[in-house]
Amino acid sequence: MQGLFDRKRPDADAVRKVKALITERFDLPETTILAVAELRCHEPGCPPVETVVTARDTGGSTEDWRIAKPINEITAADIESLEARP
Repeated sequence: MQGLFDRKRPDADAVRKVKALITERFDLPETTILAVAELRCHEPGCPPVETVVTARDTGGSTEDWRIAKPINEITAADIESLEARP
């Protein structure tokens, strides 16, 4: 049985790739802080694994995107399909 702290960590290269794709896609400045988290859900209608990317700019505003895939499976096409919020 897998415990709470026994989870496999996402590949660091895959996290860097997602951050680079998000930065390029939304033309984010270097000062933007990006956080990438892989979440598991057991609720009905929820994808079993979802990646959440949060961008926080120096002014304090945030924007997040959700991709219904593990970090290691995210492609450039997945990032291209994301919409920027006004």
